[in-house]
Amino acid sequence: MVFEFFGAKKKVVIGMAHIGALPGAPLYDADGGMPKLIEAVCRDIEALQSGGIDAVMFGNENDRPYVLAAPAEGIAAMTAVVEAVKPILTVPFGVNYLWDPKASVAIAAATGAAFVREIMTGVFASDMGLWTPDAAGAARLKRNLGRPDLKLLFNINAEFAHALDQRPIELRARSAVFSSLADAILVSGPITGKPAAEADLRRVCEAIADVPVLANTGVNLDNVKTVMALASGAIVGTHFKVDGNTWNAVDRDRVKRFMDVVAGLR
Repeated sequence: MVFEFFGAKKKVVIGMAHIGALPGAPLYDADGGMPKLIEAVCRDIEALQSGGIDAVMFGNENDRPYVLAAPAEGIAAMTAVVEAVKPILTVPFGVNYLWDPKASVAIAAATGAAFVREIMTGVFASDMGLWTPDAAGAARLKRNLGRPDLKLLFNINAEFAHALDQRPIELRARSAVFSSLADAILVSGPITGKPAAEADLRRVCEAIADVPVLANTGVNLDNVKTVMALASGAIVGTHFKVDGNTWNAVDRDRVKRFMDVVAGLR
């Protein structure tokens, strides 16, 4: 299935704009403050867009150790960063506040984002403790905030965690679409930057016909041909960074080389 959220019937690439650690997080740079965060994200956005990506997603991957309930200062800061960089955006954008579905929806509603990515369903044993997300709360919040158009992208196999739900991954994916109204299903690897198992991605793609399926982590030049043959697209973060390091700035040349390959696969 092609990914039609952005008005184009094609397999898409969503590039990650990883915001630096936000106020309140242990790695926050208080000396640089919000201006430094905004400046760095602007540079990454410019590199992603000039490289040819189809959409951008803002994430707070630098807020380690991660939390399951977003603090007020984090929500406020991420909203401020996204609002500050919106004037330079030329492609649709989404948001993901790790790992809080309702915080992600709230930021999306406030900033006018087109989509949200998050763990919405399931029960997990994780680095952050027992993880029980609230898909119903997120869906109701987007409705109550006047954003029924906001697309919810369900990451169904969480990074940094193990699913306590032992149903096959393809059944969990079908269930998320049926019972929790997922607009898209994402398949991830075990941690940021590591690819999903090809068998998992294949089984989910074969099981899901109603909504797009995207590879969520670890997509690179070595596996993009396989990914695009199976899935509706990919979310790419680590591979677009200088030297392929998650915590580095976006490398425009790496983005362009990747997107040139994708253009030949579409």
